[in-house]
Amino acid sequence: MSLTESTAPVGARFDPAALDYPALLAAMTPPAGAGADAASGPPPRARDLAARLGVPEAALLEARRGTGETRRLARPDAPEGFGRALAALEPAGDVMALTRNEACVHERHGTYRGLSFHGATGLALGEIDLRLFLGRWAFGYAVAEETRSGPRRSLQFFDAAGVAIHKIYATAATDMAAFESVAAAFADPDAAPAVFAPPAPPAAATPDAEIDAASLRAGWAGMGDIHEFHGLLRDHKASVFQAMKLAGPALAREVPASALRATLEGAAETGQPIMVFAANPGCVQIHTGPVERIKVMGPWVNVLDPRFNLHLREDMIARAWISRKPTDTGEVHSLELFDADGERIAQLFGARKPGQNERADWRALLAKVAGPVGMPEGAPA
Repeated sequence: MSLTESTAPVGARFDPAALDYPALLAAMTPPAGAGADAASGPPPRARDLAARLGVPEAALLEARRGTGETRRLARPDAPEGFGRALAALEPAGDVMALTRNEACVHERHGTYRGLSFHGATGLALGEIDLRLFLGRWAFGYAVAEETRSGPRRSLQFFDAAGVAIHKIYATAATDMAAFESVAAAFADPDAAPAVFAPPAPPAAATPDAEIDAASLRAGWAGMGDIHEFHGLLRDHKASVFQAMKLAGPALAREVPASALRATLEGAAETGQPIMVFAANPGCVQIHTGPVERIKVMGPWVNVLDPRFNLHLREDMIARAWISRKPTDTGEVHSLELFDADGERIAQLFGARKPGQNERADWRALLAKVAGPVGMPEGAPA
């Protein structure tokens, strides 16, 4: 688990005009001598500390501008905004990209390559594989901090409410001069103190009873491309969670939360490559490849591999389904995980490129995970 990450809930609602950054910095600073006391334990993770203080995580970085540990980054006046900073990172070479939501932390090593933008949306294609919704990226910081394991440098990006969207950490393999040049190029030392918006209330969901479930199922069963699914949801004013509930077992077979652990362990045993998606409203991050070291620690199910780490709270998986989506090249199956609020935590697929048939070993694994009730109709037994 990264020292800066946890799954504590986002801080309580607050008055954005009431943030006193010097007072916040004082509250963040441990008493003199506390850091040298081994009994005091490791420093709290940023998300935990923010929740404890009742402020957004980005406010901690804003407060630390006064110590020189953090620098605000200027958001470029362009539709892609902070996407320009990501595109400038390629010369820095190997870094660690981190994207998280309430229940899942997804960490992938690689180089930022192949970035492209269409307005405020973007793609990064390569070992670091991202889908970017850059209109939500409101604040950025360059962070230089001292940790128990030595100096750590990062670029961190947040939404208007100060909730983390994406973080980029330098590693031992990073070209630090190139990494620092990006931080310097986008630094905005004269930026006024940040004012964060209150967290947006959840969007009102269409009641299940008002969704034409028969039409939804017919449209789902008639898809020719997996990407048609989003349009299907939009046309029916349904969330992904609602679609899973209403689809029926022919299209979405409900499975227990333990299906995540069983799927990861099965993929590790067989050596097959898989795809692991984790997302928040501003970023989707994807791992494609094998998973090897699966370790369960308390509620956490972890993948602890050299180039990919996943930390997911199994106890926060409220419902899970194995989904079947038809395409012109055959069916595509995925494991879909949701929290108690109906927010998607993560998705797992068999590794495949567009237009390729789904791997037989992935289908066999999901058939095994689904248990005696079997897979959705159309999948192999």
